[in-house]
Amino acid sequence: MSTQTIAVPTFTFKIRQYLMLLKFRLSALVVFSGAFGYLLANSSNFNWLSFTAFCLGSFLITGAANTINQIIERDLDKLMRRTANRPLPTGAISPQEAGIYAALLALAGTALLILFVNALSALLGLFSLILYAFVYTPLKQKTSASVFVGAFPGAFPPLIGWVAATGNISVEALVIFAIQFIWQFPHFWAIAWVADEDYKRAGFKMLPSGGNKDSNTAFSIMIYTLFLIPLGMLPMQFGMTGTVSAVIATVCGILFLFQSFNLIRKLNDKAALSIMFGSFLYLPIVQIAYLLDKV
Repeated sequence: MSTQTIAVPTFTFKIRQYLMLLKFRLSALVVFSGAFGYLLANSSNFNWLSFTAFCLGSFLITGAANTINQIIERDLDKLMRRTANRPLPTGAISPQEAGIYAALLALAGTALLILFVNALSALLGLFSLILYAFVYTPLKQKTSASVFVGAFPGAFPPLIGWVAATGNISVEALVIFAIQFIWQFPHFWAIAWVADEDYKRAGFKMLPSGGNKDSNTAFSIMIYTLFLIPLGMLPMQFGMTGTVSAVIATVCGILFLFQSFNLIRKLNDKAALSIMFGSFLYLPIVQIAYLLDKV
């Protein structure tokens, strides 16, 4: 009689699965934007302990939001090629385990912000988590307006960073929020264009104008990209940065706009992919330029 051996997940395998739930690269980008807001606001009395606690706390809260998103979408993730191998669809981690993990991450991140930063940044971080995980996530199957809702938590990091450094929501905080808010639309719609087939398998409604890869969607992308050009000059107008970064932001905005013109002309995945990569470059280049040129 043959005996069947049951594979038991190793400790290192389990740890890797938990790390996958964090969506490390996405969480790191969120922390980068938050750190940008913090550093742009903090021109004196820089506190390394507060800054480190802010970055770590932001990372943990973002990881919690990403984990909750995957718990809610675990059955839908099975339907898409790019997400089918995630820890929850494969059963490597149970929803119960992921839920406890998300709660611990959120609690630890919030505690760090309250103890070493300020209560307002912690409150905004939790609000962002709730909006992303419990409003944006379920809306994705119901309406393309989910992108508008998702743009709020997506644009909160620099604002929260400013609040972490100053303790208040000022006009300057709203300026850097507005830039990242508008940037979300060409960024997400370009991703949705490229991943349209996968998204449709899960019933996600991510594209505007009827949800098709057509000239209406391309025109919508172009309009929001166009808005980035005047928005990119606002930090200079409000005395946050100098002329050099305004020029860099304008040039990057024009190059980004040309990519959207290319999508209108060609209406293909290659042009949308170019916008997607362009969006990944635009934000960090502009934010670094603002930091190096801050007044």
